[in-house]
Amino acid sequence: MEGSVVTLIASHKVVTGDTGPEPRPLTLRIEDERVLDVRDGIDAAAELVDGWVIPGYVDTHCHGAAGTDLAAADPDGVAAAIAHHRRHGTTTQFASTVTESMDEVVAQVGRLRPLVEAGELAGIHLEGPFLSEAKKGAHNPDLLVDPTPERVSAILEASGGSVRSITLAPEREHGLAATAAFTEAGVMVAFGHSDADHVTTRASLDAGAGVVTHLFNAMRPIHHREPGPIPVLLDDPRAMVELICDGTHLHPDVIAMAIDAAGIHRVGLVTDAMSATGQPDGDYGLGSLRVGVRGGVAKILNDDGSLGAIAGSTLTMGAAVEFVVSQVGREVGEAAIMAATTPARRFGVDQVGQLVAGRLADLCIVDDGGALQKVMRRGVWVEGAGS
Repeated sequence: MEGSVVTLIASHKVVTGDTGPEPRPLTLRIEDERVLDVRDGIDAAAELVDGWVIPGYVDTHCHGAAGTDLAAADPDGVAAAIAHHRRHGTTTQFASTVTESMDEVVAQVGRLRPLVEAGELAGIHLEGPFLSEAKKGAHNPDLLVDPTPERVSAILEASGGSVRSITLAPEREHGLAATAAFTEAGVMVAFGHSDADHVTTRASLDAGAGVVTHLFNAMRPIHHREPGPIPVLLDDPRAMVELICDGTHLHPDVIAMAIDAAGIHRVGLVTDAMSATGQPDGDYGLGSLRVGVRGGVAKILNDDGSLGAIAGSTLTMGAAVEFVVSQVGREVGEAAIMAATTPARRFGVDQVGQLVAGRLADLCIVDDGGALQKVMRRGVWVEGAGS
């Protein structure tokens, strides 16, 4: 096509995502913003990449970066937050909110919806307000409410298809009915911030829940006589489990156990990053709460100056992939599937997550340790990208 831009990229280690995690020597022909063709072997005319070529990362749980919440009424700050994560490998981004009043939740959806419609964001993830007080984590308990039919309807009316996911504690009154209603409307329900036992957890999956918000965090732990939700969620093929792989939320041995139990096609890497991502230590806001970041770890800042529960992270997807490879000991291709292919498939974001003909040319180049080197989004190299 006249005026189109054609790029040839080749590597001995390409993970396309459609055939599993094993690397192959391939050449990608990219025309404008899409992958036009994928050919076996190394084309002599192509740019030969000294590294792995893997699908661009898909982060479906992220609150912000660069000093700004993604849900803030600050267009320039939101753009900077999105750009920060793109430089660190996230070529497809959901914007996550935190618990606010219902009026503010609806207002946040209204602010974010144009960014979804413009393609800057792939969707909105509402983390609250339908969460358990007992497992609230970094959410304001005064604003937690039940998912009544009226509240569900208000969110769906504001969404216009832009809300792709909502975290919900199924034990709340109307919880299972709300799970079914959201699912029927095309919104993925994520089990999370819940004090549910194993019976209610399974009922949540039966009602339509298909994702688990940061497995292990903000839910009952495993007990040998009271198993709680974790064994159910690791075992049930209907659930994709989020893992925050920053070395703070989860020990590497626990991450390895979860991947072994669920498999790479049911694990989605997420950042849960908040506004302090890419910023120095200091005090920040997360919704209506104050957060103190010390040594890169974000925790609730209490009125007396002490630190409380973990409050999101300062993680990027590039760092998460590198951690899974270098600290957990998984192969680069396995990390790539969990960082891109699995979440894209689970949420039906069908233009990304795989490097195959017809899909968007979103890719990352990493070294053998998983460290990010370059990022391409829609056929264009992202300036300043790297881990």
